[in-house]
Amino acid sequence: MQAHIESDGESNVIFRVHYIYAGSEESGGITYSENFMGMEEYTYLPGEPFVPYEDSEAFENVVIGWLEGSLDVPAMQAVIDASIAKQISPVNEDLYFTWMNPMPAPTLGVEEEE
Repeated sequence: MQAHIESDGESNVIFRVHYIYAGSEESGGITYSENFMGMEEYTYLPGEPFVPYEDSEAFENVVIGWLEGSLDVPAMQAVIDASIAKQISPVNEDLYFTWMNPMPAPTLGVEEEE
């Protein structure tokens, strides 16, 4: 978070919140995950209720409330869910020319015969 040291007679006035919204799912012993990273800006207007900053879970919940009020959380969750589903059941693959010398794809649960 970023804050104005002093603004309109209040101290530590939050004006920018950086966030990561993440989701994960375990399938076949593998955890798949996806996240959104972003930033939201807020403006304190004199006379509006002011919540002073404090390093506490209660203030963290206030900031989460701000984010939930300004972000489309259900849409973000839907994108995360769709991305994880594609990781679990891919619909695309990477293809290479032999001269590109790519790293071989990992094979999970397959033992090489000698």
